[in-house]
This record gives sequence, structure tokens and C-alpha cells, in this order.
Amino acid sequence: MRNRVCLSLAMIAGLSTSASAQLRQPGDIGRVKVSMGGASIERGATKIPATAGLGLKTGDVLVTGKTGRVGVTFNDNSRFSAGPNSRIAVEDFEFDSTTHQGRFLTRVNKGTVAIVSGQIAKADKNAMRVKTPTALLGVRGTRFVVEVN
Repeated sequence: MRNRVCLSLAMIAGLSTSASAQLRQPGDIGRVKVSMGGASIERGATKIPATAGLGLKTGDVLVTGKTGRVGVTFNDNSRFSAGPNSRIAVEDFEFDSTTHQGRFLTRVNKGTVAIVSGQIAKADKNAMRVKTPTALLGVRGTRFVVEVN
């Protein structure tokens, strides 16, 4: 467990801190920064390979296989690193880049995700939440790991 957490945090540290450096499509809430092994994005009934630069939308589900890992930077500079055998849904994301207000709701169905919170959590301590099958977590810190077996 400790090795997986260290690897996940190292992956997050390697992500760019600004998603705005790349061109975005309307409605993109973030961007895949790194992808290794088997990783994909489920968008409705469509399964898209998670490749660096792929824009994310609200409702997307990040899925990794046995050897998969994926790192994502969101528009508010929140960063996610999903480990192997993970399934993580971005249920809600709204962000105003001027006021830094917004909301961010993620559901971790299985696997591991390391998170560095961004401007949404800094602007409002109740704005970023993570659901698991048994709990709803309010983000109060800036870095944390969630593991669902």
C-alpha cells in the first residue's frame, strides 16, 4: 500500500500544474496528462483510450486495468492520479476561473486515487467531495489518497 501511495504521489508531482497551457475544447473540465498501461475514459457508451492531451468532460469515468495508471489535471489545477484496477467517475465539475468558485464531486467505485486539491477546494472548503461506496468525504486538506477495495 505504501509503495502504491508513493508512486501515485510521485505521478501527481510530475503532472503540469496548469491545464490552461493546452488548447481546450468547449466543455472540457481537464486533461489527461500521463497514461500508462491499460487506461481508458468511458464517456456514455463510448470507451476512449486515455492518451496524453485528451480533454475530459463532466460525467466521464476514468478506468484503469491491471497495469494501468492515469494522471489528470483539472481546470482548477486539481490533480488526480489513478492507480491500477480503478474506476473513478467525475460526477460534477463547475469552476469559475475569475472567482475560483465552483464544485467538484468525484465517485471512486474501486481502486486508488491520489488527489492534490486545486483552487475550488481553496476557495470553499465544502466545494470538493469524494464519494466511495460507503462514505462521502469532504476535502479539507490539499493532498490525500482514497483506496476502495
